[in-house]
Amino acid sequence: MWLVLWGLVALFAMVAQWVIALVRGQPAASLHRFLAAYVRYQTHVAAFLYLVANPFPAFTGQPGYPIELNVAPPERQSRWVTLFRFFLALPAFLLVNALSVLLFVVALGGWFAVLAIGRMPEGLRNAGAFALRYNAQVVSYLMLLTDRYPFSGPPTLEPAETTWVEPPPAPVDAPA
Repeated sequence: MWLVLWGLVALFAMVAQWVIALVRGQPAASLHRFLAAYVRYQTHVAAFLYLVANPFPAFTGQPGYPIELNVAPPERQSRWVTLFRFFLALPAFLLVNALSVLLFVVALGGWFAVLAIGRMPEGLRNAGAFALRYNAQVVSYLMLLTDRYPFSGPPTLEPAETTWVEPPPAPVDAPA
């Protein structure tokens, strides 16, 4: 119930944030903090409900839960991208809906696995965490917490570096 009530207020805050970002080119810091706490709490509750994390999350949306969401501070955003944000997010939103099926399968399979072996298998947990991560990225993009488009690839711990490596010289046959 708390998440639903908070979500209604977050919807109005998101509309206000959209107008502010269009006018100023940067989201308001106070609304950014409020919306970030909401998205964090939404992710924590979903992680608990879909058996990806335990225990039941606190009601504040503060950091410190096993499935964590880090939100960067407010940053300058393109007004054109902000204006058309909803339409730009439609493909990502469709993928989130498909990944919700994955979350259901994770919860169902995880429930049976927990009954059988007493713990959540790591593969199911990671699949659920992947779906939750992408969902949080899409919601954060829609709520103007970030200007970065959601990334559906595997998470990386370090930025990818491209370097050119010279191939080893071909072996030379010795004269006979």
